[in-house]
Amino acid sequence: MEPFTTAFANAWHLIWTADADLMGVLALSFQVTGLAVLVSCLIGFPLGAILGVGRFAGRSASLVAINALMGLPPVVVGLGLYLLLSRAGPLGVFGLLYTPTAMVIAQTVLVTPIVAALTAQVTEEMHREYRDLFATMGMGQVQQAATLLWDGRFALTTAALAGTGRAFAEVGAVMIVGGNIDHVTRVMTTTIALETSRGELALALGLGLILLVLSLAINAGVMGLRNMGMRLAHG
Repeated sequence: MEPFTTAFANAWHLIWTADADLMGVLALSFQVTGLAVLVSCLIGFPLGAILGVGRFAGRSASLVAINALMGLPPVVVGLGLYLLLSRAGPLGVFGLLYTPTAMVIAQTVLVTPIVAALTAQVTEEMHREYRDLFATMGMGQVQQAATLLWDGRFALTTAALAGTGRAFAEVGAVMIVGGNIDHVTRVMTTTIALETSRGELALALGLGLILLVLSLAINAGVMGLRNMGMRLAHG
């Protein structure tokens, strides 16, 4: 294992010179995470809004389930998807195992409950405020949900950012279904795990620094959007 100071200096050099391997890992990470978060939002926003606004049998149980799914163990998700996508599994015919598509599916399964649960919380709180107005306007639940999704867009963007942070940090599920194949399914977290186990710290540190910066940027974005929403609400 190389000395820490040398590894740190080499890590900065990889970042500064935009090393091809590092850039390839970053590109795939952004591609997989971006698509997974997009799909999660397309599913999670309307699902969460219906749970937040709707009053139907099984709503409480659905909310409990969605909140419980936020804590899904990634390795269990990875194992379940592996069984589904493997050649012996029901979806094996599609040949998705060890592809970026499988990684997108895994991240989507993990992120969607987060987006849906946070959306349900936001829309339920807003619905209490607008409930009487909606009643006088004779709006149905679907119309109410759509209205609250638009009116709460700043708060809901924080849900998307929270899901993004979760997806970027994921390692267990994507390693199981992606296989951590060089230049095919190797993303930031799986590369860090692999390079650290090899004792090759330069690339691991470089990606770790980038992941840390991304985490800070996402949290700053969440706080900024939350403050903007509060200013607009009281403006």
